[in-house]
Amino acid sequence: MKRLFLLFPLMLLFYCSNVEMNENTEASAQKATNPDVVTEIFNLKQVPIITVEVSLDQWNKILTNYDLNPANDKKVVSKFTFSVNGRTTVIDSVGLRLKGNTSRRRPEGDTGLLHDAVNPDWHHCHFGFDFSKYRDGQNFKGLDKLNLKWFKDDAAYCREIYSYDLFKRFGCWNAPSASYCRLYIKVQGDAQPAYFGVYAMIENIDEVFIAKNTAKWGNGVGFLWKGGWSGSNNANFVSTESIGVEDVNINPALSTYYAYDLKTRKSELTSAKTELLQFISDLNTRTGTDFQNWIAQKMDVPLFLKTYAVNVVLGMWDDYWVNGNNFYFYFAPNGKAYFIPYDYDNTLGTSQIVANSGTQNPLSWGNMTQRPLITKILAIPQYQQLYKSYLSELVSTNKDYFYYSKSVPRIQAWQSMITPYVSNDTGEDMLIEDKPASWGNQPNYRLLTGGPFGGSSGPANFFTSKRTVIPW
Repeated sequence: MKRLFLLFPLMLLFYCSNVEMNENTEASAQKATNPDVVTEIFNLKQVPIITVEVSLDQWNKILTNYDLNPANDKKVVSKFTFSVNGRTTVIDSVGLRLKGNTSRRRPEGDTGLLHDAVNPDWHHCHFGFDFSKYRDGQNFKGLDKLNLKWFKDDAAYCREIYSYDLFKRFGCWNAPSASYCRLYIKVQGDAQPAYFGVYAMIENIDEVFIAKNTAKWGNGVGFLWKGGWSGSNNANFVSTESIGVEDVNINPALSTYYAYDLKTRKSELTSAKTELLQFISDLNTRTGTDFQNWIAQKMDVPLFLKTYAVNVVLGMWDDYWVNGNNFYFYFAPNGKAYFIPYDYDNTLGTSQIVANSGTQNPLSWGNMTQRPLITKILAIPQYQQLYKSYLSELVSTNKDYFYYSKSVPRIQAWQSMITPYVSNDTGEDMLIEDKPASWGNQPNYRLLTGGPFGGSSGPANFFTSKRTVIPW
């Protein structure tokens, strides 16, 4: 089994004199504005080390819980260490869980097997940390939660990172932050930690995320919904059959799932549901000038269209418009509702459902009859023109956004930074390669090379292909 040369410097970091133990005295709003979140966590110029220590009993509980119900949200107790630039933060009693929908995996071995300290069979999977799960008020540099995602189906190791970075560059403050890290997992009793390789760190969308943006959407916490699929229902803002608070536990038969899953103020589901139902009703029944006046009052429409322009430029097909999936929707204290983008690993040429994510018409990106949140807004001429102007700005040769010559250097810099750390003990995803996911419907797209247009008949560059369908 491969053990990397990075272990020795890691141990030095553990015992260096500059170790800070986490303090738990900050209020949520203060925590959310902590500058360390940007400079030390979501910083795309560095690759910090995260080490998770778990007792044998707790690690085996992760494995057995997965076998009982792979979708379970149960957490186990762990120790979290974060090291960067000679500084180390250690936090004890942190909740650790597996994450992911169709991408969720068992982190070690096959079904029924417990931890093997001699010859472990590690697997890449997504992880989530809950810093206040076992100690009220505990946080990590202001964050209550943090998500780690392996680069599933992204051999280029950049798609989700690039996507969230583009949102930030384009002024979409409603998007979460993301950056890189290296992950080690130490099951207590093992001779040394297992190195899981390079992961994406992604900001969690929760009360802390809300508090960070109070200057934009008002003080206090409104009702936050996560939109996605549940059985045959999706969050299309048409159907209202699947609204509630999810409860995913060890027994699949007792677990409940909803297309609209309430994430804040869960004890107030009745009030939250009333607000959501009224929004859906107004969205679908109001017409003409009445609808235009209502939506301008109810949403920050320019921000929504700016966000959706980035979404479509990225080729995000597993979204609201195409699939009724992967977004948050927040009813803020200021009376407006906000769309929050989420889950951008299947982008930049990795696609399904749409015929070709590089050449699909941005004005008819997805379902044109069952997605009123976007289609009714774009039916208003002034809003369609605004949307088109955002698309044009994104692909402009003079802007440091999406244009080929602007995007490639960023990706190359990130790949150069993480290349020494990609080889890992899972034996998976050991190379950085310029290709989309193998299961996608356009396998010929490239990010750093390729011809100017297409994707279906030979290597084509996704950035240049996308620009050809935005002529405005």
